Amino acid sequence: MDLLTTSLVKSSFKSIGAALGGENAFARSFYATLFAAHPEIRQYFPAAMGSQRDRLMRAVGYVVERLDTPDAVLPLLAQLGRDHRKYNITDDHYEAVGQALVTALAGVAGPELWTDETEHAWRSAVALIVTTMTEAARGEPGPPTWVGTVLDHRRVLDDLAIVRLELDQPMPYAPGQYVSVQVPGRPRMWRYLSFATPPGPDRMVEFHVRRVSGGWVSPTIIGDTRLGDTWLLGSPLGGLGVRQNPDWDRLMIAEGTGIAPLRAQLMNIPRLSEHPRTHLFVGGTYPYDLYDLDLLWALSRTSPWLTVVPVSENNQNPWWFRGTSDLPAGMNDRLTGQLGRVVAEYADWTDHDIQVVGSPSMVRTTKYRLMAEGIDFDDIHHDPLY
Repeated sequence: MDLLTTSLVKSSFKSIGAALGGENAFARSFYATLFAAHPEIRQYFPAAMGSQRDRLMRAVGYVVERLDTPDAVLPLLAQLGRDHRKYNITDDHYEAVGQALVTALAGVAGPELWTDETEHAWRSAVALIVTTMTEAARGEPGPPTWVGTVLDHRRVLDDLAIVRLELDQPMPYAPGQYVSVQVPGRPRMWRYLSFATPPGPDRMVEFHVRRVSGGWVSPTIIGDTRLGDTWLLGSPLGGLGVRQNPDWDRLMIAEGTGIAPLRAQLMNIPRLSEHPRTHLFVGGTYPYDLYDLDLLWALSRTSPWLTVVPVSENNQNPWWFRGTSDLPAGMNDRLTGQLGRVVAEYADWTDHDIQVVGSPSMVRTTKYRLMAEGIDFDDIHHDPLY
């Protein structure tokens, strides 16, 4: 796409969001337009659309911001195209979505913001998105979904479970990637989960799931999962484990279950020819949030290239915590404070390949802390949709 087209798309998207007082109004308008014109498409979406709208805006915002850097955005679009095969959607569905996107934008923008040039730019952008996704979907020889059978469900905290499944066939994924899953009792509600282990010949995969307040899927996974349950899994997504600067040391920062995609990479490194020097900061609000620390310590004892630094915002677990009062080995050596601040003040992280995984607010705060210390924005990596 040429510079004028990308500039028009970026500026109009930002202006529309500002004019509406927020981009969620666009998401609501988009889905209303789509379902009114094509009611048969509604069956592919959950009854509660809140998280779906959030996911749409993250995806659209990420793509729009990077239209002028195709190497950054086209691989993600291709992954989304392969993942969307789970819906059994057709080219006609893609065309309907593209038209609804343009119609919704024009409707919320109004004649002052929506000019002929702006519409042409958006139609060019939508054509690029649709073409990339459909071509990737057509060219993918693997299955649209995998079936995973639950072999182990371990509730390590009241609001956190570790689930291990055996897939019906091998899934080629990279450590650091994530996947959409659908569980029994929550049809059409796909939730993204990161693989906590690297791929192996036994077709076993592991996920760490924490209950989300007001969520639909995570409480079901934690409280209702039974051995023998079958899950559906889409195609793997994300590029967190791709090293942007292979000669640099690595800095990994995880909050809570954000440790999952990082530990998958760390468990895979001994299989590789190179072992980059890695600092891992793992944090939480309370000490009990560092639920996976024993495994991380074990990895560090056999991996001289790995340094693990535990961090908690509070020194002690809350009075209502019902777990053991004993802290894991090495917890007395942890640092105390807000995770992003602790990391930023710990050392000079320039010339490091940096990964950040956690809640959206934690990722934003940590990025701002690091950038305030002089770290380049492009050296800090996180998955845009997860």
